[in-house]
Amino acid sequence: MAGRETYVSVDVEADGPIPGPYSMLSFGMAACGVFDGVEFTANDPAERTFYTELKPISDTFDPDALAVSGLDRDRLTNEGVDPAEAMNAASAWVSEIAAGATPVLVAYPLAYDWMWLYWYFVRFADAGSPFGHSRHLDIKTLYAAKAGARIARSTKSQMPAELLPQRPHTHNALDDAVEQAELFQNLMTWPGKD
Repeated sequence: MAGRETYVSVDVEADGPIPGPYSMLSFGMAACGVFDGVEFTANDPAERTFYTELKPISDTFDPDALAVSGLDRDRLTNEGVDPAEAMNAASAWVSEIAAGATPVLVAYPLAYDWMWLYWYFVRFADAGSPFGHSRHLDIKTLYAAKAGARIARSTKSQMPAELLPQRPHTHNALDDAVEQAELFQNLMTWPGKD
């Protein structure tokens, strides 16, 4: 499998703007497909997924951020997965689905989800991040490059309809990881702007 990359769509729900003072409450991952440098082979992103809800790591939270996910911090304090257990399980899942290929994280937009996931992997996973410190791809930037568009003009509402996923955006981390995996797959096979 040398030279192949496995793309993993990730979505995070958190109770604040940054990790450390605030907590990642859930995240979902969906396998998008494999790229060998020439051909991208997609798979059904709903078939190979990972989802977990975590115990908060602090008492600090932003009520507005918490409201987006609809998650209950009190329930997660009692029932959420310990962050070390969650991140080690996620790392093992990424290794399993990569099956010898190099795993690459994709997200829309990347900065928020990567910041949270990378920080949690480094802080809590025994082996650190399965994506290293830089194996990631921003779906928004991929669109901008292929469309010849400015980043400010690269929102989903400005993309051609044929690129948009059919699945809904629900703010459930797993649903959204699968939804954005579909967007990524569409972009990988899109020839770009004429």
